[in-house]
Amino acid sequence: MTLAELRQRLREQLAGGESPALDADVLLCHVLGKPQSFLLAWPEYRPTPAEQEQLAALVARRRRGEPVAHLTGRREFWSLELEVSSATLIPRPDTELMVEAALARLPARPATLADLGTGTGAIALALKSERPADRVLAVEFSPQAAALARRNSARLVLAIEVRQGSWFEPLAGLYFDMILSNPPYIDAADPHLQSGDVRFEPASALVAEQAGLADLHHIVEMARAYLNAGGWLLLEHGWQQGSQMREYFDAMGYCLVQTLRDYGGQERLTLGQWPGRQDAENQGQ
Repeated sequence: MTLAELRQRLREQLAGGESPALDADVLLCHVLGKPQSFLLAWPEYRPTPAEQEQLAALVARRRRGEPVAHLTGRREFWSLELEVSSATLIPRPDTELMVEAALARLPARPATLADLGTGTGAIALALKSERPADRVLAVEFSPQAAALARRNSARLVLAIEVRQGSWFEPLAGLYFDMILSNPPYIDAADPHLQSGDVRFEPASALVAEQAGLADLHHIVEMARAYLNAGGWLLLEHGWQQGSQMREYFDAMGYCLVQTLRDYGGQERLTLGQWPGRQDAENQGQ
């Protein structure tokens, strides 16, 4: 079977999924160890029986719903190839919105940043790749995920500091120009937890109490003690949580609060600037 014939067969086998053509090509490139361009340039190439057997096994797992990123162990984010595993969330394209928003608001001088619940290290590493002079700390509660973020940091030669612990606990005594997080924000009763890739991702990285708002509220409250005056807090959240987050940012004394929409037009990221303790107290009077 030629590569062109095998490529078509894989697409047919994966039909019914969200992206059969893309999934087929990603799995082919993974097994063959070739770039996307090879699939177009060498349609007459004949994969070996061993390669075809490996592909068949991966396709069977994909048809059972396993994420392609778990099958290949890799996912691209901000043009960085990240190692991924079942210990973390798979980085989503919409989260690149947070990187864009951060770059638009960081000062020209070197800054100090904290990425809470870093997972693979995607956000922290993307920002470090764009701003190598910044000090970037990444906090992760899961020891397995923290180890994964450290491996990505070392492999990409992007020196971020990965600290294991819960939210702000590993950051005692430190102050930041920006704090970012993509925390758990899904209600435990949400039916979407039973479909798609999230079935294979850790619930601890997806689900939060108080209808998904508990961790978001905790970060908004606590970040005030860790932000420099004029520092920014950026939080990714569910598409129906924008108005609630804006109200909470306002109630906690942040200024310039706004919610940004993702590439699908849904409210996805709320941010605000911490004016400083004295200014915040004056606002509340």
